[in-house]
Amino acid sequence: MDVSSIHYVIDTFFLLFAAVLILLMVPGFAMLEAGLVRSKNASAVLTGNVMLYAITSFVFLLWGYNLMFGGSGFFLNGVAVEGYSAYAYFLFQMAFVSKTVSIMSGGVSERIRIVPFMIFAVLMSGFIYPMVGNAIWGGGFLKEVHDLAGCTVIHSVGGWALLAGILVLGARRGRYGKEGQVRAIPASNIPLVTLGAMLLWIGWFGFNGGSAFTISSVEKADLVGLIIVNTNTAGLAGAISAAFIIYFQYKKLDITMILNGALGGLVAITASADVVGLWEPIIIGAIGGTLVVFAVPLFDKLKIDDPVGALSVHLVNGIWGTLAVALFADFSLLTQLKGIALTGLFTFPISYIAFVLIKKMIGLRSDEEHEYVGLDLEECGLEAYPEFAKSKV
Repeated sequence: MDVSSIHYVIDTFFLLFAAVLILLMVPGFAMLEAGLVRSKNASAVLTGNVMLYAITSFVFLLWGYNLMFGGSGFFLNGVAVEGYSAYAYFLFQMAFVSKTVSIMSGGVSERIRIVPFMIFAVLMSGFIYPMVGNAIWGGGFLKEVHDLAGCTVIHSVGGWALLAGILVLGARRGRYGKEGQVRAIPASNIPLVTLGAMLLWIGWFGFNGGSAFTISSVEKADLVGLIIVNTNTAGLAGAISAAFIIYFQYKKLDITMILNGALGGLVAITASADVVGLWEPIIIGAIGGTLVVFAVPLFDKLKIDDPVGALSVHLVNGIWGTLAVALFADFSLLTQLKGIALTGLFTFPISYIAFVLIKKMIGLRSDEEHEYVGLDLEECGLEAYPEFAKSKV
């Protein structure tokens, strides 16, 4: 076996391994969201996560991948890949696509019906995500935007679409009082939330590290190591900053906010982990965790009901992380801002119109009675916790 063949095998294995780590984020999102919603909606959230992974991956296989990377026809036709297996590269890219809708899943939970949401998932994986990905990663007109693993392409796209969905859906029944007061709806299963967040954290090493694509040279191996260390550092800083702030505010350590702070830090470093040193991720991640703590109550003040804090974690920090590239590395701030603005101007209106059309044609939200009882029985015909008495509010 010659040297080029050895490089090919090593880099192919690296991509496959990274893809598997990213796929760990599927149960990560599912566990996080199932733990944060009320027990009467857990089965619906889990079903939605499984179905969106299956549907978005299937659509991406059929035509989304080709649309994103300039192929022709269906399946993998016409996408040129060199240095590693085309199948491994596709699997790696396919592992990304469901994350854009997974970001949305928790934010619209406890009132959205599964089938209409899956219709939107087809639009996201078959058009919105591939078009943004083509513009930035596929050599399109935003190719100068530096976005290593998707602060904008994945997190901001999912966040803008989620914002549109929440505005069309409205808040959960009873979430906000007539005088604007916010009614707390506690998480149903903190151990599941913790498990889900930690699975996401581990998956991020494949998410960011795999975006180097190759590891078969000394320089590339060092780069992958740097990316993964920086990714972890930003997550640590996000968790610590969130913990400090909420303890200072309330003299309590809220594990859900600490975990969201960590996720905010992980999102924030996703664009720049390959172009910064070891100290910059501390600042980027700490600011990410801080933004989450302050963004969650801000969205509630605006009566934008996000049960899992996905807007604060993904949209806010997707924007911050894309800006951080220019602030901490040698990249154009104007170019990064252009990527942020055009992505929002493309994703939000299309998503809003799509949700309005789905709402008018087949309905989007569960009716008040089923929302009161819980979506598990209406949508899935079974309950996640049938032996337990559940809150009906």
